[in-house]
Amino acid sequence: MDTMTLTASPMPRVRPAGPPSLSPGALRSEQRITLTAPRGRPNIVVSALNLVVSLLYGRRASLQKFLVLEHLAQVPYRSWERIAQRRIARTRGRSTLARRIQVRVAEARDQQDNEQWHMLVLEELLARRGQRLGRLRYRLVPRLMAAPWQLTTWILHLVKPRWSYLLNAAFEDHAEGEYMRFVAANPRLERELFASELADRWDHPVTVADVLRQIGHDERCHKLDSIAAARGNEPQPAGPTPAALPASPARHEPLDAAA
Repeated sequence: MDTMTLTASPMPRVRPAGPPSLSPGALRSEQRITLTAPRGRPNIVVSALNLVVSLLYGRRASLQKFLVLEHLAQVPYRSWERIAQRRIARTRGRSTLARRIQVRVAEARDQQDNEQWHMLVLEELLARRGQRLGRLRYRLVPRLMAAPWQLTTWILHLVKPRWSYLLNAAFEDHAEGEYMRFVAANPRLERELFASELADRWDHPVTVADVLRQIGHDERCHKLDSIAAARGNEPQPAGPTPAALPASPARHEPLDAAA
């Protein structure tokens, strides 16, 4: 009887969808851009949401607080995906419009997957530090906060999609700054190697500081995507962060018009 030798195949590299993965040097440059950029005007809704989060989880930035913010960060993309799926069903043979809405759905999924990667990174970092995450405080409460946040983004998108996109841009802008300032305030993270399967996003070793900077840069990319969507522009493929956005929106049949 012939014998067969079985060899274990290596785990496939799974790169998270969404923004490009930058080198440590590029990430430090992007951090400087964030820290020196003028702060935007505060958004009332985002400010109120952040006030609630600060009251429940403390005013100072922390990995635990970031985990809660990442729970909330997925909400708008989930809402937009559901709305777009319904509009695809009502395009009534307008294949061009249906295809463009499908592109928007794919973009929302990629962004949601990218936010999920952020959550996995934060959960692993907290587990390494021996931080126990209570189910009530870090599962149930964030879900309760997500309900009115989802309702707000959904209603704004139905009334005027531009408002929903700009609201998300304000949220992502806040998150970008929080991550970059946290890394700057904790230089010890520069010496902590991030040895994890989640680091297969890079082809070289990275530190925890690099990973948190990458998350901050991801949030900036999400912010710019939301601003572009508010202007009526098509989603852009992953690539270097643009220095500036187009001055005027492209002329297309509105993606968000009810069919």
